Amino acid sequence: MKRIDKIFHYLKEHGSDSNIVELVENGEGFTASRLSDELQILRNNVSMELNELCRRGALVKINSRPVLYYDRDALEHTLGRKLTDSELVFHSTDELLMLFSSEESKRSPFEDLIGADASLKTPVEQAKAAMLYPPNGLHALILGQTGVGKTLFANLMYRFSCQTKRLTEEAPFIVFNCADYYNNPQLLMSHIFGHIKGAFTGAETEKEGLVEKANGGILFLDEIHRLPPEGQEMIFYLMDTGTFNKLGETERKRKSDVLIIGATTEDPESSLLKTFVRRIPITISLPSFEERTARERVELLTHLLSNEAHRVNKPIRIEDEAAKALIGNTAYGNIGQLKSNVQLVCAQGFLNSFNQNDEIVIDFKTLPINIKDGFFHFSGRRKELQEISEHLEPYTTIFPEQSRTFITSDEYEPNFNLYKIIEDKASILMDQGVESEDIKKFITMDIDVHLNSFYNKFKNTIQTRENILKIVNEDILSFAEEVRDRVERHLGKKLNDRFALAFSLHLTSFIKRVESNKPLKYTNIENVVEDKPEAYHISREIKDEIEAVFHIRVPNMEVLYLTLLISSLLKDQENSRVAVLVAAHGNNTATSMVNVAKKLLGDGLVEGIDMPLDESPKITLDKLTERAKELDMGCGVLLLVDMGSLTGFAQVITERTGIDVRSIDMVSTATVIEAVRKSNILDTDLSDIYDALKDFRGYGGYASSDNDLLDTDTKPHAIATICATGEGTAEKLQGFIENILETITTEPIRVVPIGVHESENKMKILMEEYDVLMAVGIEKPNVPVPFIPLEKLFASDGEEQLVNLIKGRNVFVKKSETGRIAKEVVEDSLSEFLTYLNPKKTIDILNTFLKVLEENTAPILNNAFKINLLIHIGCALERMVVNDGLVYREDRSNFDPAVLDALSKANEAVSKRLNLCLTEDELYYIHDIIQTMPAHSV
Repeated sequence: MKRIDKIFHYLKEHGSDSNIVELVENGEGFTASRLSDELQILRNNVSMELNELCRRGALVKINSRPVLYYDRDALEHTLGRKLTDSELVFHSTDELLMLFSSEESKRSPFEDLIGADASLKTPVEQAKAAMLYPPNGLHALILGQTGVGKTLFANLMYRFSCQTKRLTEEAPFIVFNCADYYNNPQLLMSHIFGHIKGAFTGAETEKEGLVEKANGGILFLDEIHRLPPEGQEMIFYLMDTGTFNKLGETERKRKSDVLIIGATTEDPESSLLKTFVRRIPITISLPSFEERTARERVELLTHLLSNEAHRVNKPIRIEDEAAKALIGNTAYGNIGQLKSNVQLVCAQGFLNSFNQNDEIVIDFKTLPINIKDGFFHFSGRRKELQEISEHLEPYTTIFPEQSRTFITSDEYEPNFNLYKIIEDKASILMDQGVESEDIKKFITMDIDVHLNSFYNKFKNTIQTRENILKIVNEDILSFAEEVRDRVERHLGKKLNDRFALAFSLHLTSFIKRVESNKPLKYTNIENVVEDKPEAYHISREIKDEIEAVFHIRVPNMEVLYLTLLISSLLKDQENSRVAVLVAAHGNNTATSMVNVAKKLLGDGLVEGIDMPLDESPKITLDKLTERAKELDMGCGVLLLVDMGSLTGFAQVITERTGIDVRSIDMVSTATVIEAVRKSNILDTDLSDIYDALKDFRGYGGYASSDNDLLDTDTKPHAIATICATGEGTAEKLQGFIENILETITTEPIRVVPIGVHESENKMKILMEEYDVLMAVGIEKPNVPVPFIPLEKLFASDGEEQLVNLIKGRNVFVKKSETGRIAKEVVEDSLSEFLTYLNPKKTIDILNTFLKVLEENTAPILNNAFKINLLIHIGCALERMVVNDGLVYREDRSNFDPAVLDALSKANEAVSKRLNLCLTEDELYYIHDIIQTMPAHSV
């Protein structure tokens, strides 16, 4: 029998229904010491297992001295009802006895909430009013930044509703985060509303949704702004009528008596439908951690420390300076960030006190450097710092018995016992004779890995795939992402989006060549196997996967090209270069200079920090320190400043961060341009840039030693496209760029495709004959020319970046229409789907449709939406040719008459040119697409 089972069995056997009330009345119960003596188990281990049983909800705990434990099942059997989550922890046995004597004397769940009588007073009153409103409460929306406690607050609203009998004790409380399925609206809607069999591909059986499961209770929808417009409409229809339909059903005949509580980090006026917001009568705004009072912030820190003290069953003693650093380090992460930091420093403190029976000590000097920086958050904010100091002793000791639990199930609570991990690993290492200092270093690294991997899943790092899907099919992109994951596991490091994009393009070109039976032309590059064995091994495995998934034969020579592609992508994720940080007095002095440099040379690793004259130098120093940490790529930071206190910041930033920072004063726009040029284009190192710029005072009379400034006016212009083979993808890019050049300039610019394996040699040859304006592709060549990665070219401002680089080289650029890339993507995509219509001729007709639609509804659409809409309309016209139009089976009562009228006019304009007319059903589907676009406005 396991240790935990042994303890639980003893509690059940000796705390049965017959004697449980007597034990409580006498103030007796089961303590860790008693169980340790009875079962001959170390007290620390007993405490750890008791805490785990409490976490599972198997025990009821009294936070007295000593802490008492009772079997939950025995108490529930005696009471004749189930205990709620709020009835699992009490401060005394008298509180527990009140359950047996008077149900009306319970404390409100909100009473133990820190700040309920101060910064949270209004939100608590709003929440109570919402839950008490007859007959069944009001729907509510909770607003607040990430980490302020929205889920906890919704949980307390539910407990309060149960306590006041608005809900029964058995009423469900279901939590669902809409962000979990943000990229699959159909699956998101299926989770919430359910679906019938055959509703969509893969719906083989009927499924019950959360709305149905929450009947009679509360459904809490976190990140509710992730709901698509049609989902918001279905929710507010449910709130209005109490009825809904599953996916695949046309009529709303199902009923659910459910109270909706939504939560969002966004501004509801801009992220939610106005009709949806109007139907939510109560909006509750929770303050950020910074907006809390000084007393509350100290209490929140103490509460989180007490949880850790209870978990490890040791007192925690914290220095006031360390407490201030922890509080100051939560300016953006709120309570969630504070919790993460507390767990980190407590785990390190536990490691330092391992094999000792005394307390865990947390002082300022032992804090990690990033948490120490939190102390400087209070620079220039003396009043705030003084208020916090009034609630702190030089040293504060928190005992395990002070812990109180607000919520038994917390998504921000790691699903592993960090202290047990430390204890077990330290014991193993000690048994192997490892020195104490080495043990600490090893386990400190382990602590970081565990906590960082856990909290990373809560970061808002949602990456969009739309831009890549403009030019490759989803099955190829999904395959590329699987390959990326495999390579990451093989190498043990993360890869950026460029890998998926470049691999997808390469695979698309290869498959098209195979399917068209075009001969595969390869250059002899067999020596690549010896030069790049690791990439070759991975490529061999990928070859087998391609053959299995796409059912085509992959020749051995293609494996060599895959090796080249992968090895180039596995180099440094971006070529490391010096970061340039500009700081100057004034409201926009620094940012103005940086903007000029970006317009001339394109976006680079450069940023400006303005220092208003009334701003404290310490605040500016904090900003510069943070930006230096974010910008540094391992090559250091060049700090360009104007005067005063800014001139002495470089050394301080280096001491704080360990980053090599050099400073040059008397900054000018010309200095910024030259620094960015040397860093981003010439890849010069920090020392060389610093030496070159020390005496630089502008371009007048300045003789550059760089060959790239000489003799460019006499050479014709060229742009290089660089991909794995110099064919396929590179040629496709060549076509894209040539089409853009046709619309923006009359000067001749040659576009030359080059394979990555020969890029350096061919680029040098190309530069002898041409003024090479830039390179575009999967890898920056090792030559001094500007470079645009593939992912940036296909971003929303990619075309603009290309144009700006051309402008910066004295090439005449005329005014022209933008969106050429979008047009090419639409044409290329339609060529895949259309059989009867000519894509090149159809694109003009589709643009007519879009133009009439925009004139009559005035929507604001970005390139991604235009591309999706144009491709859908093109396919709809093709369906008209073969008389196979879609049939609209959804509810037709909620259409926007203005949008339908605009669609009708656009349809009429197309029919005049093409003698084809879309059916009403097809127009209804286009109406739905438009309504789901967040950028749409009428």
